[in-house]
Amino acid sequence: MRLAHLNPSALLTTCGLGFSLVVGLFSSAVNAAANPDAIEEIVVRGEFRQPNLSDLAASVTVFDPAALRRTQINHLEELLGWAANVNYSSGASRGRFLQIRGIGERGQFVEPLNPSVGLTLDGVDLSGIGTAGTLYDIAQVEIFRGPQGTLYGANALAGFINLVSNNAESEFGGRVNLDLGDYDARGLGAVITGPINDHMQFRLAARQYQDDGFIRNDFLGADDTNERDELTLRGKLQWQPNDAHDLDLSLGYINVDSGYDAFSLDNNRRTRSDEPGQDKLQTRYASLRWDWEADDAFDLLIAIGHVDSQSDYGYDEDWTFTGFDPIGYTSTDRYQRDRQATNLEVRVTSTPDSALFNNSTSWTLGTYALTQDVDFDRTYTFAGPFDSRFEFDRAAVYGELQHRLADNLRLIGGLRVERHSASYKDNAGVRIRPQDTLIGGRLLAEWDLSYGAMLYGGVTRGYKAGLFNTDGSLDADLREYDPESLWNIEAGLKTSALDGRLKISAALFWMERRDMQVATSVVRVRPDNSAEFIDFIANAAQGSNYGLELEASFTIHEQWNLFASLGLLETELDDYINGSGDSLDGRDQAQAPGYQFLLAAEYNPTNRIFMRIELEGKDEYFLSDSHTEQAPAYELLNIALGYATDRWQAKLWARNLTDEAVVTRGFFFGNDPRDGYTARGFNQLGEPRNYGLSLSMNF
Repeated sequence: MRLAHLNPSALLTTCGLGFSLVVGLFSSAVNAAANPDAIEEIVVRGEFRQPNLSDLAASVTVFDPAALRRTQINHLEELLGWAANVNYSSGASRGRFLQIRGIGERGQFVEPLNPSVGLTLDGVDLSGIGTAGTLYDIAQVEIFRGPQGTLYGANALAGFINLVSNNAESEFGGRVNLDLGDYDARGLGAVITGPINDHMQFRLAARQYQDDGFIRNDFLGADDTNERDELTLRGKLQWQPNDAHDLDLSLGYINVDSGYDAFSLDNNRRTRSDEPGQDKLQTRYASLRWDWEADDAFDLLIAIGHVDSQSDYGYDEDWTFTGFDPIGYTSTDRYQRDRQATNLEVRVTSTPDSALFNNSTSWTLGTYALTQDVDFDRTYTFAGPFDSRFEFDRAAVYGELQHRLADNLRLIGGLRVERHSASYKDNAGVRIRPQDTLIGGRLLAEWDLSYGAMLYGGVTRGYKAGLFNTDGSLDADLREYDPESLWNIEAGLKTSALDGRLKISAALFWMERRDMQVATSVVRVRPDNSAEFIDFIANAAQGSNYGLELEASFTIHEQWNLFASLGLLETELDDYINGSGDSLDGRDQAQAPGYQFLLAAEYNPTNRIFMRIELEGKDEYFLSDSHTEQAPAYELLNIALGYATDRWQAKLWARNLTDEAVVTRGFFFGNDPRDGYTARGFNQLGEPRNYGLSLSMNF
C-alpha cells in the first residue's frame, strides 16, 4: 500500500486520531449520526428484497444528503469522497464519470460510452450521464461496491450507485431552502407534500442553484465562463388502493446550463479562451413501479423507467485567443447527443408461505430489458460535420435462492444471463454490430454471530460488454475490443457494540479482471502540423484490484459523535502496452488512489447548536493509462456551525478551508505554443476554498 505518500502533517493527524480509526468511527449509514441506533433501520432499496443495511452481505454505503450536518451538498460529486474506495473525474462542469475500487471511465468524447459503474434514479437508468446527479430532495444515495452481476448486470462491473427520492407523505407539509455563498453562489428550493385522498399522496420539489465557478478569464475579463446553473424538478405520486397494491409514479426534469472553461496553459484558475465552451444537459425522466402481494403466494414487481436526455458539450481547444502567439492555432470542438433509454423489469419473489424445502429457501426470479438510442453530432474545426447513431439492447433473466442452513447461517446463490446487442453507423461509413452473451452471479454465506454481529464471505462475478472505438483515424485492427469479466472474492464484518453506540462495517476484497478494458490515447500529427488526439479502448490480459474498506461511527455520549472511513486499494496492470507503445506491465491502474479516508467529529453542546469538522484525504493516483501524470495527494478540511429548531435551521459552512489544489481531470500533450507545443501535463482543478450560509424552514 502507498500510505507513505501521505504528507507529514496528514500522517500526524491520522496517527493522532488512530484510536478513532481502530474502533471504526464512521457509520455505514452516515445519516445515522443524529440517532446512533438508526443504522439498524436503514432499508437498502437497490437490493432484491430491500433488506436492512446491517443484514446485507455486501460492501454498501448509504447516505441521506439532507440529514448530514455538514457543508451544503448540491451534487453527487460532493458526496463521493466520503465513501471508501470511490472516486470520480470531471472534464466538465461536474464530476460525471464514476470509479469504484479503481474501475470506471474517466471521460467521453465520441460514442459509445460503456460504463463500469451504473447510476440509477428511482428505477431509471442514468448510467453515463452523471451530470444529472443533483441531490435536492433525495432520500438515499446507495453505493454498492464490487461487481453486481446478479443484481444489475452489464453496467455494474465495479458497482453501482442508486439514488432514491423522498416519498410522498400522508400529512401536508413542506420546506423552503435558501443557500448563499462566495463566488456568487445562490440556491433556492422548495418542497410540498400531502394527501390527495385516503389512498393517494403527492410530493413536488424544485430547486435552482447557480454559481460563477472558480475561473477567471483574463482575455474576456469575466469570472463566470465556468459557471454552474442547475435546475431540478421532481414529482411523485403514490397510490395504495388496498394493502396488497402499491403504485408509485416518479417524474423529473433536470436542466443544466453551465459553462466550460476549465483548462489553463499555466495550470491555474486563469484562462485566456476567446470562445469558452458549454456543458448543457436537459434530462426528462419518468418511472412507474407496481408492487403486488398476491395472497401470500408471491410478491410481484413491475417497474418501467424512461429517460430522454439532450447534452451539448464543447470547449475552446486551443485555450487561448486568436493572435496569442505567432505559431498558435484556433479550434473549437462541440459534441451534441440525444439519448433515449427505456428499461423494464418484472420480478417475482417468494413469501414465507411459498418458500421451498419446508420454508427454508426463499427465491427470486426476474427478467430485465433495456433499450437505448444515441444520436450524436460533432462539430470540429479540423474535420467536417460528423454524425452517428448508436443503438443497443440488453435482455436478461436472473434468479436467486437464499437457503437457511441453520438459524444463524444462510447461503445465497444467484445467476444472471444477459444478451447484449449493439448497432453503430456513422457518416464516415463505419458499420459495426457486436453481440455478446454475458453471465454473472454470486455465491455468498452469511453467519450471524453473537452480540449483533454478522460475518459474510463469498464470490461474485461481473461482466462488461465488448464494444468498439470510433474516434478519429484509428487503425482498423483497433476498432473493436472484447468483453471484460471480473471475479471478486470478498469477506466482511458488520457489528455494533456498546449498546449500539459503536457501529463497524469492514470488508476485504480481491478482484481479478480478465480481458481488462483499458482506456488509452494516441496523438498523431496532421499534414498541417496540428495534432489529432485519439481516445480508444483496448484489452489488457488482466488486472488485479484488492484492498480494504472500513466505515464506522462512535457516539461517545449524547454531545459527541465521531466518524471515520478508510479505503485501502492496490491495483495492477498485467501484460498491457498503451497507445504510445509503452509497456505498463505491473503499473497501478489509473484513477485508483492507494488510500482514501475521512475523519470527522460532531459536537452538540445543546440540542439546538451543532458544530462539525471533517478531514478528507486521498492518495496520489495516475490520471490515465496513456501517460505518467498523477493527481497529487490532498487533505481537505471542512467545517460547519449551525443552529436548529423543530421548524428551521441555519448553518454556516466552509469547504477546503486550507485552499488545497485538487486535480479532477488531467491530460498529457502539447498545447502551448510558447514552448513549441512540447508535451506536458495539463490539469483541471476542483473547488478552492469556499464558504456560505444555508437556511431551511419546515412548514
